[in-house]
Amino acid sequence: MEQSPEALKQTPTAKEIAADFREKITGPNREYDPGDRLPAARKLAKDLGVQLMTVQSAYGQLRDEGLVLTQQGRGTFVRDPSVPLGTEPGSSPAFTALAAELSSIHDALRLLGERLDRLEQLVGDETPPSP
Repeated sequence: MEQSPEALKQTPTAKEIAADFREKITGPNREYDPGDRLPAARKLAKDLGVQLMTVQSAYGQLRDEGLVLTQQGRGTFVRDPSVPLGTEPGSSPAFTALAAELSSIHDALRLLGERLDRLEQLVGDETPPSP
């Protein structure tokens, strides 16, 4: 007995769902712009024939990548890339912490660069003595 193509089709994994939406958000033929709402997780899960947790995991991957934000009771929305990560409501706590850490590292590197420039100006073209 032969099965129909639909019966052979496997349900998508969270990783595959995330990849599909990543392409729809960032790809050349983008379907979603900043501020657009993604399909409700329950409806998408039903449409794809997967568990709600699978869709929630896919949306979580996109949120952790900084592509979307989730607002409790409102839905999941495409994030505006011009707004600094971690500053908008619904940002992933991981991104908020990462953005703060990167900002601190950036400041430290800038200060170190300034110190290096001053040292190079003081030393000038002098070569250090050989040991």
